Amino acid sequence: MAEFVFKDLVAKSGYASDFYISSAATSTEEIGNPVHHGTRNKLAQFHISTAGKYAVQMKRSDYEKYDYLIGMDDWNIKNINRIIGQDSENKVYKLLDFTNHSRAIADPWYTGDFDKTYEDIKEGCEAFLEYLKHQGEIF
Repeated sequence: MAEFVFKDLVAKSGYASDFYISSAATSTEEIGNPVHHGTRNKLAQFHISTAGKYAVQMKRSDYEKYDYLIGMDDWNIKNINRIIGQDSENKVYKLLDFTNHSRAIADPWYTGDFDKTYEDIKEGCEAFLEYLKHQGEIF
């Protein structure tokens, strides 16, 4: 969900050409599957498409490819660190680390609450974009 919310946010903010945004699974259960129907339905309410997206596995080489590796919860962060080995460049964060209340985003696959997850992700994405502006990484 976060990939598509952030893509939509940066496009609406005029920054789409400044970013390469993607997502990958930190576990193997959903590899090859399309976006969960609950996520698709929630994002469709905001005219955000997930067309063509299928789950892929995160790879060690992603560490060099991306400036930031962002997880939703502590389990994601643990798995990201297991995959990459060492975060020597301080690239790994939880999405809500960029807000005033760093915490985990609940996985709607377990909770069924796609509304709450969307709101948390939207808040995190907005805060992350502001962080990047403040850091001078985008203008």
